[in-house]
Amino acid sequence: MSSSNGNRITQAALAAFVAGRAAELGIPGVAVGVWAGGREFHACHGVTGGADPRPVDRDTVFQVGSVTKTYTATALMQLVADGLVELDAPVRRYVPELVLADERAAAGITVLQLLNHTAGLDWNVIADTGAGDDALALFVARMADLALIGEPGARASYSQAGFNLAGRIVEKVTGLPYEQAVTELVLVPLGLTRTGFDLAGPGGGGRATGHNLAEDGTLTAAADDWAVGRGDRPGGGLLSSVRDQLRWARFHLGDGRAPGGELVLPAGELERMRRPTVPLRASALGDAFGICWFLREVDGAATVGHGGSANGQFADLLIVPEHDFAVVTLANSAPHGGPFNQEVVRWALEHGPGLVDRDPEPLPHDPARSAAVAGRYDIDALTLVIAADEERMTLEVGIKPEIRAASDTEMPADYPAESIGLLPGDGDEYIVTSGGLRGQRGFFTRDGDGAVTGVDLAGRLFTRVPSPTPAEGLPPTRFPHVRTGVRRGP
Repeated sequence: MSSSNGNRITQAALAAFVAGRAAELGIPGVAVGVWAGGREFHACHGVTGGADPRPVDRDTVFQVGSVTKTYTATALMQLVADGLVELDAPVRRYVPELVLADERAAAGITVLQLLNHTAGLDWNVIADTGAGDDALALFVARMADLALIGEPGARASYSQAGFNLAGRIVEKVTGLPYEQAVTELVLVPLGLTRTGFDLAGPGGGGRATGHNLAEDGTLTAAADDWAVGRGDRPGGGLLSSVRDQLRWARFHLGDGRAPGGELVLPAGELERMRRPTVPLRASALGDAFGICWFLREVDGAATVGHGGSANGQFADLLIVPEHDFAVVTLANSAPHGGPFNQEVVRWALEHGPGLVDRDPEPLPHDPARSAAVAGRYDIDALTLVIAADEERMTLEVGIKPEIRAASDTEMPADYPAESIGLLPGDGDEYIVTSGGLRGQRGFFTRDGDGAVTGVDLAGRLFTRVPSPTPAEGLPPTRFPHVRTGVRRGP
């Protein structure tokens, strides 16, 4: 671990770094909060965007995407602490109507396997199940069509569907709609008044509008429609401000009590959420999953975090329990919001607890090894394409054209081809070295004969698509630009 001279963060230094990097990366609005040395620091820069742009402040509401999962998991752990749910129990004890493509999997998946992404479920069900209180029930009914990527418990693969199913457990056990249950169990006790699922955004700093990069290189505001389908809310529907996000981070550093002294979750359960439950290989997100949390060692210290993304918006939250340290960062622009958040987190780690976080160096380009892994890889809604020539290897990710065509709302932009390099070792691990996914790591999966069958990116397994015959031709694989929740914190 790097030696530390104690917290070196000042309000002026944080504000200068945040404003400088946001301006250089062309991000319209950002909000950052740090807890270090027993003090809170905030730095906000830019504007919300949209039809009525306002200066971003500590109360500006952003979409936090998959950071929502930490709230869903915490609410479920309250039910565990109260003896109403058992982590090792089959999901069907609480959701008996669950049907999957594989009956044995449906009967065997446990609650814990949903919370650490080892249930063997593919990424998500692409379906609009409406805005009614039955949206999650209808979502679960559609899971019969969801592909399985492996046996329950065999490996981790990040799944939005798994957390939506966890949200349905919360509904069934509490007898309340998911949003109401999380509000009563978590948001109200902790005083998170600028956090919720249907915030209109009046007062304070209003609400941030996401931005995406157009094909001509200009930033365009995303459709100002914040409605995440209710069937998807447990995995990514929350809205929050940087002030509330830092309060949330401090709660997870604390003893489980609300500011007024009310016990929200026993400290032992908070600590249990931070224990490793399954290892992760070659992931920038972490070395292991705890209960929901990504766990990663940085310069000898154990860190706990989660990220999220929405349409042109990015969020990151990281805590370092042994240093009583937390950093949260929100940005309203793709593709540079993700790299901006990463830079802020690294700056705060170095200037707070004195921890240095660096990416591994890739090997020199090897055309033969790169050609062996080049190809097209799919999950339900996305296609990932790896290409190689004599000079470099690239990775691009895009929403499938049929998914985009079927949507009646604006969808996030795609990520264009960016450089990747293989890492030292067995040659099956890689790192993205440029663009909006810079710093993301992953690995290739092989079968018993050594043939590449899949690739992991952002904790998700993409399955290799067999090469077409010459008569079939190769489907289009170029995308204007992917931002689909593939995240440094999914």
